[in-house]
Amino acid sequence: MAVPGKKTLATASTSSDEDLQVYCQPCDEEGPRRPAYGYCTDCQEHLCETCFKVHKKHKLSKHHILLDNESMPKTLQLSSTSDHTSMSADFRTPCPKHKREMIKFYCHDHKTLLCSVCVTLEHTVTSCKVNYIPDISAKVINSKEYHDILKVIDNITDQCHKMLEDVKKMTGNSNSSLADVLADIKTFRKEINQRLDELERQVEDAAKAIQQENAKNLKTTETTCDDVTKSLKTMFDSIKHLNTSKQADRLFMELKSAEKMIRYYENTIQHISAYDVEEYNFKPNEIISTLLETSLGTLTKKTNKQTRPPPTSTSVKSRNTSHQGEICVKSSNDESRCYITGMILLTPDLLIITDKTNKAIKMVDTRSQSVTDKLQLDTEPSKVSSVTSTELAVTLTNKKNIQFISASSKKLTKKHTLNVDGECFGISCHEKKLVVTYLRPAKLQILDTNGTILTTIRGENIFTNPTFVTTNSSSIYVSDWNMKSIMRLNWQGEVIGRYKGMDEPKGIILSDDETVFACDQHRNVIEEISGDLSKGKVVLKDLKSPFALCWCAQTKKLYFSCFFTDTRYDNYLQIFRLS
Repeated sequence: MAVPGKKTLATASTSSDEDLQVYCQPCDEEGPRRPAYGYCTDCQEHLCETCFKVHKKHKLSKHHILLDNESMPKTLQLSSTSDHTSMSADFRTPCPKHKREMIKFYCHDHKTLLCSVCVTLEHTVTSCKVNYIPDISAKVINSKEYHDILKVIDNITDQCHKMLEDVKKMTGNSNSSLADVLADIKTFRKEINQRLDELERQVEDAAKAIQQENAKNLKTTETTCDDVTKSLKTMFDSIKHLNTSKQADRLFMELKSAEKMIRYYENTIQHISAYDVEEYNFKPNEIISTLLETSLGTLTKKTNKQTRPPPTSTSVKSRNTSHQGEICVKSSNDESRCYITGMILLTPDLLIITDKTNKAIKMVDTRSQSVTDKLQLDTEPSKVSSVTSTELAVTLTNKKNIQFISASSKKLTKKHTLNVDGECFGISCHEKKLVVTYLRPAKLQILDTNGTILTTIRGENIFTNPTFVTTNSSSIYVSDWNMKSIMRLNWQGEVIGRYKGMDEPKGIILSDDETVFACDQHRNVIEEISGDLSKGKVVLKDLKSPFALCWCAQTKKLYFSCFFTDTRYDNYLQIFRLS
């Protein structure tokens, strides 16, 4: 039964056309009834235009969220107490930006959840498509979005589980490898200790041997001096007695015997006085001292991929060859026939050679084909390499050192020397690292330009007489005439290739396409060999004991010397163009 002065509120269940229209709820209570113009989400009431405008200005309601006619709910929002309680319970998530407000809206344009303040200040109904969540939430039940989200959650969960298992496995493997590393460190340290103990015993044995020799010499001296002293005392007393007793005949004979014995004793004293008893100091081995300043080793990462050197040439192309003449390299003041053991091109016009028999470094102008400067040495040079565009390094085998030489302003001048621990012979410089071969002991070393030894490679199965060496960024090539082969090593010192098709390999040099030119002195040929040393072919033949060589990439010219013990060949460099 209707109450006088009150209008019944229209609901979504009202059947009349009039009741299907939504009216202003505040006016509906007091009259007159007016059509709804908007909706207040905070009051949960439909408002007519007048109430809508007043609602925006009133102090208590001006921050409420208002939805216009297009966005407002189209049915009267009446809820039972239980429904209202349930709906209120759904909106208990605080807004991240406005902590006192609850999330109730969704912006489709920015795909974000909003509170009433967010809608009012940032996502207004005029700039964004905003919906009241209860108006659009029903359609997400069992929706595609629902199933897609669950699928993504399952996938990420599976990935996390798999990732965790993989990390656990990798961590176990890593810890296991590190346990092996720690064991290897202990073993390595034990080997070092054993070796140091052995070296200590050697020095101690040497010291003890000297002590024993000193003791032996001292004992011999004591015995000899004692015997001589006693004998001379007896002789002294006898001579004095004979003289006192005036026994002239016996005194005469005793004196003559004494002269003979005195000469013998003088020789004996002179002999034992020649014993050289020295004092000693201990001088630590500089190499070991230097090593003790470095780390025991480094940790390197394992890889499942096979480590391979950078690609090198695996083929040898056919070349056209033509003789371009020869250059006489004998200077007017040379005393002997030339023996050109090494050469290097600084520029296409500037060639540096080592003349062993004349103990000289010579600068050769390839344009004028003449020697333009000569640096006289006091010993025989062996091989030469460029360190920079104006600095050279020359091996002095007999002195066991490397002579650095300046080649600036077309003048050769000595710089400093570097002592090495063997009869150095071949030399090549790459990126401030010197690669040096040694005749005795047969080995190869990689050093920095200060002389610090970085790597030593030795072994009868690797070298017996390494002579020439040439290098690039990935490989070291060494000719060993006694083993009749050319070896290729990586910069870690591992042999990664060997070419055995030669009788007496001598000079070797890399071409611009990473093939290797090599002299075979016995067969009188020069071969071109693929960078991986898998194949080779003769490019020049019928030569006169080719020995050292160099290659000019710009002019495609190959220069080489001969060691034929004939001035008609040994005093000249031969020039061939290979195209």
